[in-house]
Amino acid sequence: MSDSKVFIFDTTLRDGEQVPGCKLNTTEKTKLALLIEKLGVDIIEAGFPVSSPGDFISVREISGVIQDATVCGLARAVKNDIEVAGQALAHAKNSRIHTGIGTSDIHIRGKFNSNREDILQRAIQCVRWAKDLASEVEFYAEDAGRTDNEYLARVVEAVIDAGATIINIPDTTGYCLPYQYGEKVAYLMNNVPNIDKAIISCHCHDDLGLSTANSIAGLIAGARQVECTINGLGERAGNASLEEIVMIVKKHKHLGLFTEVRSEMLNELSQHVSDTMRMPVQPNKAIVGSNAFAHSSGIHQDGFLKEATTYEIIDPSEVGADSSKIILTARSGRSALAYRFRNLGIEVTRDQLDNLYEKFLQLADTCKEVYDRDLKVLARQYLQTFSY
Repeated sequence: MSDSKVFIFDTTLRDGEQVPGCKLNTTEKTKLALLIEKLGVDIIEAGFPVSSPGDFISVREISGVIQDATVCGLARAVKNDIEVAGQALAHAKNSRIHTGIGTSDIHIRGKFNSNREDILQRAIQCVRWAKDLASEVEFYAEDAGRTDNEYLARVVEAVIDAGATIINIPDTTGYCLPYQYGEKVAYLMNNVPNIDKAIISCHCHDDLGLSTANSIAGLIAGARQVECTINGLGERAGNASLEEIVMIVKKHKHLGLFTEVRSEMLNELSQHVSDTMRMPVQPNKAIVGSNAFAHSSGIHQDGFLKEATTYEIIDPSEVGADSSKIILTARSGRSALAYRFRNLGIEVTRDQLDNLYEKFLQLADTCKEVYDRDLKVLARQYLQTFSY
C-alpha cells in the first residue's frame, strides 16, 4: 500500500452517536453504514458492543453486510469488553478491535488511581487479549494530547510489540495546538524503534475548534489514518469533520496525499446523516453548509461572476452541492443584480439597471434578502417593456 494514502476511519456511528439526541436504532445504523461504505471510507467504527445489547446487535448486523470497509468495534482495556467486541465482529469480512487506555498522568492518577508502569502493563495485556479475536488491533492512548511524549513512546513501542498495527493518538480534550500535535506525532515517528510496523492514527476533538487543523498537522508529521465524523458530530464540541479532512487532502496536492473517498457524495450523505440523527448542519459549515457556496457581498459577487476561482476554491460539483448561489442583500452590487435579472430572462440596459439598482437598495434595506419574486415585481413596476 502506498504510504501516500490516508486511511479514513469513520466514527459517525460510534463517537458521532454520542451526541445527545443522536441515538440510532439498528436499522438506522445499518442503512447509514452502507452509505458510509459507498462513500469510500476504509474503516467504519460501528459501535461500542459491550455498552448495551442494542449496540452489540448493531455492530453484529453491520458486520454481516459490509463487504469492502473494515468494521471496527470499540472496547476498553477490559477482557470482557474485548471478548464481547470479538463476538459482535465475528461475521465481519474485515474486522478490527479498537482497544486502549488513558495514558496521561491526569487520567492515570485521576481516573485510574494508578501509576505509569501499571498502565503500561494493562495496555500490553489488552492488545494481547484482542489480537486473536479480530483481523487487526488498533490501540488508543486516550488523552495522548496531554501525555508525556517519552512515556507515550514507551507505550506505543510496547503495544506494537504485543500485536497492535494501528496506533491511535487522540487529542481527547481538543487541547493541543496544531504545532504541538504535529510535534507529538513526529516524536513518535522518530523515537519508536518499531513504528514502521504500525500506522499512526489521528483522533482529534474540537473543543478549541482545532480538530481538523490538528489532524492535518498529524498527517504532515507522518500519521496515515484520520478518525473523523460526517458533519463533525461527536462528544462535546465534536470530532474532526470527514468532509473537511477529505477536501483539504484533495485540494492541497503538494502534501502528496490522497484518500479514496468519493467526494461527490459528501453533501448528499451529510444531509442524510443530519436527517437521520436529527441534528441540523449549521449554514456556515465548511463544505456541506447551505452557505458554503453562497455569495452575498457585492465585492465577492463581482469577482465570482468574472472568475469563479476568485472566491471559490472548490467547484460545488466536486462535493455534490448545488450550483453556487448569488444572494441579493443590501451589500450586493449592480453586477449581481444584473446577473439575477438575466437568470429570470429579463434583459436591462445600463441606464435601466442604474434606476433599478436604486429601487433594489431601498427594498433590500427593509428585508434580509431579495428573492426572484421581488425582482419580478421591480421589473413590472419600473420596466415598461416587461410583463410577467
